[in-house]
Amino acid sequence: MTIQMLQAFFMWCSIINVGMLMIMFFISVAAKDWAYKMHSRWFNISKEHFDLVLYCFLGFYKCLVFVFCITPWIVLTIMG
Repeated sequence: MTIQMLQAFFMWCSIINVGMLMIMFFISVAAKDWAYKMHSRWFNISKEHFDLVLYCFLGFYKCLVFVFCITPWIVLTIMG
């Protein structure tokens, strides 16, 4: 596996994951009530706890995307 192949892999991995992060963010902004209604059927959770869990999930996912997708792509781009 060459550096160019790894660079392309991490580039597409970053694009897909940032796209998914943006979709989840827009759903949480535009359709938060719908998402809360759907999840409150499955779990006994208050609206405040749901907001906290959603905020923590989006922050954790963003950190994972930066550490495992964007940073390796930047490093491989600099190396290449």
